[in-house]
Amino acid sequence: MPRLPFITFEGSEGCGKSTQVHKLAARLEQNGVPFLVTREPGGTAIGETIRELLQFAPHGVGMTAETELLLFEASRSQLVREIIKPALERSLCVISDRFFDSTTVYQGAARKLDGQVVGQLNAFAAGDCVPDLTFVLDIDLATAQSRMQSPRQPDRMEQQSAEFYESVRAAYRELATREPNRIVLIDGSQSQDKIDNQIWQIVSNRFPALSLKSKI
Repeated sequence: MPRLPFITFEGSEGCGKSTQVHKLAARLEQNGVPFLVTREPGGTAIGETIRELLQFAPHGVGMTAETELLLFEASRSQLVREIIKPALERSLCVISDRFFDSTTVYQGAARKLDGQVVGQLNAFAAGDCVPDLTFVLDIDLATAQSRMQSPRQPDRMEQQSAEFYESVRAAYRELATREPNRIVLIDGSQSQDKIDNQIWQIVSNRFPALSLKSKI
């Protein structure tokens, strides 16, 4: 059986990517497609411990950009080898809420770390595991901030400056321009259902086998 695709979702905090991850998973389930959903940072026991350190641990406040970069890469390295590659080898479609594009954008562009170093570390951590298709949900800062207003405690990445978010958005747009065959920019200000329909149309056109499973 041919390998099913590895699909990733990207975007700034509040863009709605996690919602669309679950909507795509529901579409695959309806079509009888075997799949696995994971996330970054996290997805493994080691990765979830790193996620807590990156997002909520009190002593993470003074974390340097270099440390942050290496922690993300450590989580990714474990996720690829423990979860993603084995799932793809078992002919599962893998959907990930973030992958190495997040590091390119957040640590490379927004944190202003050396882009070449970030690229090398991404390649080392991910190996030959490269997404077949990546959706970037693009929204403006005001929309993102309005969506992030909730009773829960904002994590460390959600507390960054407006300048940081603008850098993130611009970097994602640049990536989409640079890699149009892999990365699809989606207007994240649309309704959830409209985005869902748009994403499913792209996925089913790009990978017809996913929408035909239920008819076989």
